[in-house]
Amino acid sequence: MNFERKGQSGRAPLSQINITPLVDVILVLLIIFMVTASMGQQGITVNLPKAKATPLTVADDRITVSIDDHLRVFINTALVDRAALTARLEALFRTRADKTVFLKSDKTVSYGDFVQIVALIKASGVQQLGMITDVPPAP
Repeated sequence: MNFERKGQSGRAPLSQINITPLVDVILVLLIIFMVTASMGQQGITVNLPKAKATPLTVADDRITVSIDDHLRVFINTALVDRAALTARLEALFRTRADKTVFLKSDKTVSYGDFVQIVALIKASGVQQLGMITDVPPAP
């Protein structure tokens, strides 16, 4: 091995960084993130009504209130008593600027029960309430 300095041999030291290992690590982290992000998209299963509507683009940190066929109410995936729904949503909105809630309800839920839940949601200070539906099959 030759340990001569620049002045002695005329060759300059190599000053480029090898980024190949960095790219490999970033790609592995990207794959791990994509796999784990798709696993987190599960929620409460409800039989949604069919309606024609344009799809919305929403953020991943959205708040979804779900009503299942047994009239149980959930905030995202946490079961919530109806009496505590307004207080829980108010607590969530204290630290959030975006006061939007998405509501998904089983199609077997009666209109009266649905309206009661909407009233509880609106009482918590929600500024926008979106309804989640399934797209009907094409004829």
